[in-house]
Amino acid sequence: MNNPISTKNAPAAIGPYSQAIEANGTVYVSGQLPIDPATGEFAVGGIKAEALQSLTNIKNILAEAGMTMQNVVKVTVLLADINDFAAVNEVYAECFSAPFPARSAFAVKSLPKGANIEIEAIAVK
Repeated sequence: MNNPISTKNAPAAIGPYSQAIEANGTVYVSGQLPIDPATGEFAVGGIKAEALQSLTNIKNILAEAGMTMQNVVKVTVLLADINDFAAVNEVYAECFSAPFPARSAFAVKSLPKGANIEIEAIAVK
């Protein structure tokens, strides 16, 4: 009963996975790199611009599923540099409102395509 969610307003998957899957009213959004779907390139302007692009990609995928960022209950943030944590928090706070979703943030050794950030989300109708 998995329903794939796909939109041209977010970058296409770069491997054998879906942008998102809806199962029983829950949408699982795959990790979103800071790729601008219009250009296929990373957002320009540093980690804040990159975080905003990743979150915008999630927002656009959720819109395709008939949801908003208010439906998000859990977020995972992967960072190439944990020193970017505070800057990402600033952007994150602009994209969500209280009650904020549960969240985990991790520093990782590397991310696909040499990205500095990747963000995934779970949303419930």
